[in-house]
Amino acid sequence: MYASVTRWKTTTTTSLRTIALALLATSAVVGLATGPALAADGDVAWTVRTASNSYGAARSSFSYTVNPGGVVEDQMVVANRGPVPLNLAVYAADGFTTGGGQLDLLPRDKKSVAVGAWSHADTGSVAIQPGKTVQVPFRISVPGNATPGDYVGGILTSLTQADQAQGVNVDRRLGIRIALRVGGELKPSLAIEDLHVTYAGTLNPFGRGDATVTYRIHNTGNAALAGQQAVSVSGPFGSLRVKAGTITPPPQLLPGESWSMTAPVHGVAPVAWLAATATLTPVLTDASGSITPLTPVQATTHGWALPWMLVLVLVVLIAALVGVLLYRRRDRARRKTREDARVRDAVEQALRGQQA
Repeated sequence: MYASVTRWKTTTTTSLRTIALALLATSAVVGLATGPALAADGDVAWTVRTASNSYGAARSSFSYTVNPGGVVEDQMVVANRGPVPLNLAVYAADGFTTGGGQLDLLPRDKKSVAVGAWSHADTGSVAIQPGKTVQVPFRISVPGNATPGDYVGGILTSLTQADQAQGVNVDRRLGIRIALRVGGELKPSLAIEDLHVTYAGTLNPFGRGDATVTYRIHNTGNAALAGQQAVSVSGPFGSLRVKAGTITPPPQLLPGESWSMTAPVHGVAPVAWLAATATLTPVLTDASGSITPLTPVQATTHGWALPWMLVLVLVVLIAALVGVLLYRRRDRARRKTREDARVRDAVEQALRGQQA
């Protein structure tokens, strides 16, 4: 289920989206077992839930498997829990994963191309008296040329009110997620892209430093997927391998979505040339909630890991040695020059003595 608040200035068309209520049940496409979602603000309060019918009772979200060209009909139950009448807009929207890893739904002014475009409520608005409940039927008509795979969206109720104190319109949205799998060949696939490794040394010339491995997970298939990860860094020929600690898992990604990852690896020896390997095991969740690990994918990249402090020490030692050698060479040259001069003077004195 889904709840949010959108605010926008009445004098402009630019919206300032402020999420005020949490998105519920987002850890899997088919949802978790939660109660009805509630939107409340002062005297305004309403709930939405799935209807009990042939699809099931007490469902936390809508979930269907439909072949291309198929049609689904279902109902959403909306209840007015406040003391004032409500007039709520009803519409559908496509879903997407936010930068925070949560499922969100497109605002009404954004164009939907899948679930949001295929789903239509019987009415564009509902009027509900205090304490009353209404059922909102809706239909999902899957196009005959729809590509097989997973799609996520939602059916939403919306209430727009003016906030005179702040000079904005407040749009409260409350809805239920729709997970739709279009029949056909399922091709789940995750890819590791833009893999990089960087190394940060230590002041201890003989110590170990930290490596940082970054990459992007890209859902290149047609199924919604989560992933289990492992990252390691090693020296030449697989020597001195070090594994990363616990890596925060990515959210479940819809087809086409990407997620950036950063994995720190501590205690890496500065062996000049590093190999960083990322292993990703895609995890597929079916409509019943069963989890199936798929064939892992792996990628490797390389980077420099020079012991800069040790290099600096060696450079200083080499410079000192070169200085000593140069000094000794110059000293030998000066002694030779003095000796040559002494011999030359002695010869000259001997020759003068013979002439006398």
